[in-house]
Amino acid sequence: MLNISEPAIKQIDKLSKGKEADGLMLRIFVEPGGCSGFEYGMSFDVEKPGDIKIVEDSISVLVDKDSASYLKGCSVHFDDGLTGKGFEIKNPNASSTCGCGRSFN
Repeated sequence: MLNISEPAIKQIDKLSKGKEADGLMLRIFVEPGGCSGFEYGMSFDVEKPGDIKIVEDSISVLVDKDSASYLKGCSVHFDDGLTGKGFEIKNPNASSTCGCGRSFN
């Protein structure tokens, strides 16, 4: 469903060991908003009925069933270089995206 790059796995693992994420998993979701119609979101959460749980190496990522169709085939990457954007989701199914990289249609 999701392709999670090695840098993203390492960053998710690092964040999931922090106090704020104690015992929680990263949730990636899509919600209405942004300048192109939909936007990506991420938060730490507990697993809920109907969630899809993606396990990669040392991390688990949750996706709700409504977001799953929008995220199918997406790649999640993390870039922390000088011009890095942090987490970036590349969606091959998006007909258009916004310059910020968080919004799509």
